[in-house]
Amino acid sequence: MMSFDPFDFKSALPIINEDSEFFPLMSSDDEAEMNNEEVPPSLPILPLRNTVLFPGVVIPITVGRDKSIKLIREANKGDRIIGVAAQQDVNIEDPTFNQLHRVGTVALIVKMLQMPDGNTTVILQGKKRFVLKEELQSEPYIKATIEPFRDVKSKEDKEFKAMISTIKDMAMSIIQLSPNIPSEAGIAIRNIESTPFLINFIASNMNADMAAKQRLLEVANLRDRANIVLEHLTLDLQMLELKNQIQTKVRVDLDKQQRDYFLNQQLKTIQEELGGSSPDLEIENLRQRAAKKKWADEVKNHFNKEIEKLARTNPAAADYSVQINYLELLLDLPWNEFTKDNFDLKRAQKILDKDHFGLDKVKKRIIEYLAVLKLKRDMKAPILCLVGPPGVGKTSLGKSIARALGRKYVRMALGGVRDEAEIRGHRKTYIGAMPGRIIQSVKKAGAANPVFILDEIDKVGNDFRGDPSSALLEVLDPEQNNTFYDHYVEVDFDLSNVMFIATANSLSTIQPALLDRMEIIEVNGYTIEEKIEIAKQHLLPKQREAHGLKPKDVVMKNDVIEKVIEDYTRESGVRSLEKKVGSVVRGVAKSIAIEEPYNTSVTKQDVETILGPPIYDKDLYEGNDVAGVVTGLAWTQVGGDILFIEASLSPGKGKLTLTGSLGDVMKESAIIALAYLRAHASQFDINPKLFDQWDVHVHVPAGATPKDGPSAGITMLTALTSAFTQRKVKPNLAMTGEITLRGRVLPVGGIKEKILAAKRADIKEIILCKSNQKDILEIKESYIKDLKFHYVTDMRDVIKLALLDEKVNEPLDLTIREEERPVFN
Repeated sequence: MMSFDPFDFKSALPIINEDSEFFPLMSSDDEAEMNNEEVPPSLPILPLRNTVLFPGVVIPITVGRDKSIKLIREANKGDRIIGVAAQQDVNIEDPTFNQLHRVGTVALIVKMLQMPDGNTTVILQGKKRFVLKEELQSEPYIKATIEPFRDVKSKEDKEFKAMISTIKDMAMSIIQLSPNIPSEAGIAIRNIESTPFLINFIASNMNADMAAKQRLLEVANLRDRANIVLEHLTLDLQMLELKNQIQTKVRVDLDKQQRDYFLNQQLKTIQEELGGSSPDLEIENLRQRAAKKKWADEVKNHFNKEIEKLARTNPAAADYSVQINYLELLLDLPWNEFTKDNFDLKRAQKILDKDHFGLDKVKKRIIEYLAVLKLKRDMKAPILCLVGPPGVGKTSLGKSIARALGRKYVRMALGGVRDEAEIRGHRKTYIGAMPGRIIQSVKKAGAANPVFILDEIDKVGNDFRGDPSSALLEVLDPEQNNTFYDHYVEVDFDLSNVMFIATANSLSTIQPALLDRMEIIEVNGYTIEEKIEIAKQHLLPKQREAHGLKPKDVVMKNDVIEKVIEDYTRESGVRSLEKKVGSVVRGVAKSIAIEEPYNTSVTKQDVETILGPPIYDKDLYEGNDVAGVVTGLAWTQVGGDILFIEASLSPGKGKLTLTGSLGDVMKESAIIALAYLRAHASQFDINPKLFDQWDVHVHVPAGATPKDGPSAGITMLTALTSAFTQRKVKPNLAMTGEITLRGRVLPVGGIKEKILAAKRADIKEIILCKSNQKDILEIKESYIKDLKFHYVTDMRDVIKLALLDEKVNEPLDLTIREEERPVFN
């Protein structure tokens, strides 16, 4: 394809192409004069690297070689006639005579110009073709003998004229279709009269490589040259028309895209000026974040569908922000993103032992889980439920487990949760919809395998808004939670790798179906020895740090800590103990702050000075010196406790009165105990008529405190038997167990808490059902070395063990008159 630019040279109209070649017009007289010129026998030869000079055509060339510059300067001082020949290999910097094409062109140096950049530009005009013969010299430049190139005359018939006319038309068409070729080029071609010059002019400027142009120069017959030029022009015209068709088609699409682009850019600029962000930029950011996610195909397809919906939504619509929030949640959730578990079992054991004293059963279960996970790698996480009184470290144990495993830690408090949507989330159609707290907590953790604490699972409520405990069934089922469905997320999320640890104070309020899905681990209260160690290893250092004291500033010995435990706390856990230790530390901190003297090693007297007189007195737990008073063991949500059951008789008609805020279970236990005693009166040496002449009053002290449970059956019967036989109960004896009408003793729960309560009350002997012996075996022997246990299966064994042989009073008189009353000591 030709490319032309106008260039003003002398009086003629020259045309210059993209490569700075220019072409002045040649008249018929100029052509005749050129044909009459004779070719000299020898000429200095100028090698051309990137172009071919045709006769009659004027071109500028830049001279850079030293030889060429010397040649031009010497020729310019003479007749300014030189020979030019194209190199066979354009990559040769200094070609020899044999590396030049044999056919070249005699050239006239029209003008030599010194350019601003230091280069020399020479304007050459082709004259006649020649053939190189012999080299005369190679230095300082090539000089050779030449002979004229012999042209073959062609007949200028109609066909030839039509061919020339076609060449002109095609050249004009190419000029019109090429936007970078000026219209003056068409005028120049139209004004060319000489046919050979027209062919040479077009051949010099057509879109062909140097080898093709050299072959044209070597064609002797003008008709043949015209045919070759016509073929090249035809191919160029076809390519140019196809290119223009493609550009026209693409331009239509680009025009619409550019229009949309400019409008969007303007909209983006306006929104940025208003302080907002571009919707397209937001969507693109979401797409870029999505490309980095490691989610399943189902989630990926769902996200793509939702982001396409966002792209179709008007940014001003209310649904737009809702959709943005939804997509950001999907991106923030840790799909298939896990933290690496630390399988160093010894390290895990050290961490658990360092953070918590005791709790061997829980620690053993965690180490077992880690061991299996280390071997199997893809084990489903267990659902553990830690059950025990407050303050024993159930919740803080979760942090230690997370640290031992090297996992993230999240905690969700379930106390008071009544709305099912708190677990499963709201549907997106609701205003203010949010995902459930399960999904929110996993998002907060940033990993799909955190240690997840479900705190106070026994305090989940339900009302008209749903039943959250039922919603937790899917969360805490290892066979279902790999496809947990949140109403807001709308895509199944895998919770099977989450290690759920639930905590509870009591199992009685947990839904049975939910309880069935969890592995129950009892975390019972601590003995005095354990509490002393916990206070020394954890509570005291923690309080010292919290109050800005150093270890040397305050020291509490074992006997001082024991005094705080026995005289100022009554609990299974250590929460109250921590508060009391904190009070002691604050007392020391105050002395340091006001610079008054104090004991670095806190004494018992210091404890009473800081905490005041003892709150709890051991004498409170003693007082069964009269018949009818029995010490029982009870389980409460704050741990174990002892309670007294008092039975007294008064003349009457056998009426049973129960007081002390007793629940239905305890009332039934009293009724069963009395019925059993009446049925087996002879076995206990009781006159059956007494039951019809004496009213029975059973009372449990601390009447303002509601009491209920199945643990007081044998205590009720023992109290009634003691009252009717007037035999008092052995001192320092306590009991727990349920009874039947047949007199069988049934096992009860909460044994460890009850044992700890008995030990705090200085109880020495305990009566239990034989089936509860397994619970005693789980307690460390060192903790119960001062206790004696009696295991029974029948109520007669209880009476034999509990009652002394000596009587407080004489046997009850059946013939007592109304004005006479028995006197009991």
